[in-house]
Amino acid sequence: MDPIERVASREVYRNDWMTVREDEIRRSDGSAGIYGVIDKPAYALVIAQDGDRFRLVEQFRYPLGERRWEFPQGTAPGLADVPPAELAARELREETGLRAGSMATLGKLDVAAGMSSQRGWVFLATDITEGEPEREHEEQDMRSAWFTRADVEKMILAGEITDAQSIAAWAQLMLVERHRP
Repeated sequence: MDPIERVASREVYRNDWMTVREDEIRRSDGSAGIYGVIDKPAYALVIAQDGDRFRLVEQFRYPLGERRWEFPQGTAPGLADVPPAELAARELREETGLRAGSMATLGKLDVAAGMSSQRGWVFLATDITEGEPEREHEEQDMRSAWFTRADVEKMILAGEITDAQSIAAWAQLMLVERHRP
């Protein structure tokens, strides 16, 4: 039995990237409550590695009001449900112009499980071929660059990379590397 039962749900807001709903709930003790939930489709985050170099993108993040570096990541437009590996290849190509000969799954991440249903998949892209980005209109201010492993770690420690998904993905990569046979 689930500890929380949804009794009713109503959509409060919708656009091409997300929906917001308010759910009336009943807890296992019978008490009532509400949850505000942001529904977004699954996303893919890609760590592109070429030797000791890693590709990051920088863009203006409107809700924070600042530019920031992160690994390429995103969802399919129109709330579409796209297979994670296909989405990863698409995001990498769109945001950086890179194409990967190999794409390995590193793990899964929940963005903000207390308020959002969105989950993401983390991929390691290797055997890289360079090309031109195919950015969406919203990504017109984006730029991308290669950074060494030491640079990425310095940027995380210095607070230049603050994107939680990027930092968690980096931790997944470090753990996979440490536990490789």
